[in-house]
Amino acid sequence: MLVSMRVVWRVIGILAIVARAGQSQSATPSDLPFRPVDYDVRIDLPDSGATINGDATLTLTSAVVVDTLKLDLIKLHVQRVDVDRRAANFARTDSTIVIPIPRNTPSRFTVRVVYDGPVTDGLIARRDSAGRWTYFGDNWPNRARYWIPSIDRPDAKATVSWTVTAPPTQTIVANGKLVESRILQMAQQRRVLSRWRESKPIAPYLMVIAAAPLTKLELGETACGLAELARCVPQSVYVAPEQRNILPGAFAEAGDIVQFYASLIAPFPYEKLAHLQSETRYGGMENASAIFYADALFHRNAMSEGLIAHETAHQWFGDAVTERTWPHVWLSEGFATYFAALYTQHAHGDSAFRAEIRRLRDQVVSDTVVARKRPVIDTTETDLLALLNVNSYQKGALVLHMLRSDVGDSAFFRALRDYYSTHKDGNADTDDLRQSFERVTGKDWRTFFNQWLRRPGYPQLNVTWSDVPQQGTVLKVFQFWGVFGYFEVTLPVVVLYTDGTRRSLKIPVAGNETTLRIDAPGTQVQQVLVDPDATLLFWNMPKLAPPD
Repeated sequence: MLVSMRVVWRVIGILAIVARAGQSQSATPSDLPFRPVDYDVRIDLPDSGATINGDATLTLTSAVVVDTLKLDLIKLHVQRVDVDRRAANFARTDSTIVIPIPRNTPSRFTVRVVYDGPVTDGLIARRDSAGRWTYFGDNWPNRARYWIPSIDRPDAKATVSWTVTAPPTQTIVANGKLVESRILQMAQQRRVLSRWRESKPIAPYLMVIAAAPLTKLELGETACGLAELARCVPQSVYVAPEQRNILPGAFAEAGDIVQFYASLIAPFPYEKLAHLQSETRYGGMENASAIFYADALFHRNAMSEGLIAHETAHQWFGDAVTERTWPHVWLSEGFATYFAALYTQHAHGDSAFRAEIRRLRDQVVSDTVVARKRPVIDTTETDLLALLNVNSYQKGALVLHMLRSDVGDSAFFRALRDYYSTHKDGNADTDDLRQSFERVTGKDWRTFFNQWLRRPGYPQLNVTWSDVPQQGTVLKVFQFWGVFGYFEVTLPVVVLYTDGTRRSLKIPVAGNETTLRIDAPGTQVQQVLVDPDATLLFWNMPKLAPPD
């Protein structure tokens, strides 16, 4: 084989760049020399099978001089790369495209990648139960790289445009607003072309398309006066034709859910909200403006108001404000879990809400694998899917509930609105949330956040009360050292008297034993209720501590 020396030296130079790039753009936000601003992704879908043709143009910015860009793309064949419309050299690995960036490139530039091949993940291409081919994006946590050339990490947010061509039998939905839909006559076949535009920056794990034989039910204009980009929030549901007769079902509440959250926190941040029957490995996936729900839920007619509320809450917390790094995923999942409970309180009352909080608490204290061994902010877990656990969801929700119980509704929601408005369309971590509470309350919250989020477990308490001669009614709280150590908490107690009156107490608990005389001798105490409103995460356990 005859190869010119010029080409040899060019290839050697690119291979050296690959070696240097191996440590770039890792999972820490400080080493992101190139920031994506926009994606323009064109996907041509087949009549059947998983082989796609893609053409993605990324607009990027750089504040520093860096000579190498690394894009994530797993396995797919790269035909060509352009930098600012000029053909560029690149080196390919199984998972990346490494592109030398000329030194005279401006700080804002474009990179175009033309590629093709069978997708194995990220874009789920498979037949549905009726044998029809369907295509659904399913990117969480870092699976966009299986079908989109990207900087695939949560702190690399960008706007996105989609142009999708597919067989005319397919209904196409994507992030943002539909800007064009038309039929193409191409040689011997007809195709449908659909263009969508998401004008807000979102993380790659939220960038999706759906292409399937779906039928649409309009839910109408909702939350009017509470939408950021228009007067109202248009909502719709897309399902397989055979599931059309079960609609609207729980989706009848979708308008009230958006109205409630938008009134509580801020206007709805995106162009529309679509709910889709889909292929996803999760029960629901909160893709910005296009929520995907598991196909099986529709076949079993098992869609629930709680799931819709959870995924809708993500549009604010997770989508508009995205965790900067994965160990802080509770800022997404804990928020969505708690806001679903808040919607239960709004729609069904305080008793239903307290029952939901107790259920979340029971799930935490009964978990022997994660809650007792790992903190909510888990910086050592390398399996990102393992971060979707009782800590991120249930315990994260209870941390918010304890904050609310401590500061009161007014300060709590002012702090959340401060956090949201400060970081909307960007990223945040747990310290950003803490700082919002400190700004609103004027109080230092570091001990609270460290105790509940950066160490495992929860208080293990044994609470007893008795009438002691010459002393009166005495309450004793034993805190077991156990496997978690001591927590500093305030334990709510309600004392009920035989004459029907009641008294509320808040008891500071820090060490091993706290003793408090709650009434004088001769007072007729009928009962002592420990945390009757479920405002504290703890295990009210027997006198003897369980084995480790």
